[in-house]
Amino acid sequence: MRLSYYPGCSLQGTALDYDHSVRETCARLDIDLVEIPDWNCCGASSAHMTDHEIGLRLPIRNLVLAQEAGHDILVPCAACFQRLCAADKAVRHDPERWDIESYNPGMKIIHISSLLASDGFLERITARVRKPLGDLTLACYYGCLSLRHPRITGAVNHERPETLESIVRAIGASSVSWSHKTECCSGSLTMARPDIARKLVGDIIAAARKAGAAAMVTDCPMCQANVESRQLYNAGEDPPLPVFFATELIAAALSGDYPKKQQKVHLVRPDAMTDLFPNSPTEGTA
Repeated sequence: MRLSYYPGCSLQGTALDYDHSVRETCARLDIDLVEIPDWNCCGASSAHMTDHEIGLRLPIRNLVLAQEAGHDILVPCAACFQRLCAADKAVRHDPERWDIESYNPGMKIIHISSLLASDGFLERITARVRKPLGDLTLACYYGCLSLRHPRITGAVNHERPETLESIVRAIGASSVSWSHKTECCSGSLTMARPDIARKLVGDIIAAARKAGAAAMVTDCPMCQANVESRQLYNAGEDPPLPVFFATELIAAALSGDYPKKQQKVHLVRPDAMTDLFPNSPTEGTA
């Protein structure tokens, strides 16, 4: 399978490790990624909150560039996925409004978890696991943007999604049933209203811990950074929970290794994973 790849800004900066794990996972599953040439920021979240026109023209440019390659688009970032989907619907509704002469109605925008949780790839993941993560108990955390609003994202089950749970089962780990898997972590308010961010993250962590999770797994770079970092400000008697990317766990299960360089990117010590990979000791984590 060959797909156009839109990494977005986060995966070129604070979530560079997410980009690495996406590329490794796709390579191990025979998915050929072709990065969209000269892609630009999709505008999330500042542009579309400031100017509707700019908030759509930025992702539309990426869609036009991807269309030239002729492949469906794979998007790992939840915010980027939401903005590209919004732009896609705007162009389909009124291409002349956006100065698009022709637009491929068959081009799909695919979120990474939806792809990996499809039947064919779940079977492929299961068959290629070298190190099952059988002792790992996870709270699957989706956040907001890859699911809502379903008129934009096309999410079939936006309140009770199961894609991450399916992926977790495929790598031999287990997931808990809990109350906050689609609750907002306030990523967009983390700088402007840290008091709100600390409260919402605290509620999410408390719910995950109450359900018996040893760690969390997500597919959103903003959620991962916000939930891990805000726990450091909410320090209490209980140790903080690490937040893993789904592709980070898949790459470890398929390779049989959890390298030191991956351990170091976490703000919260990833003990839940390093315990499973004792030959790769944690260094340099907080």
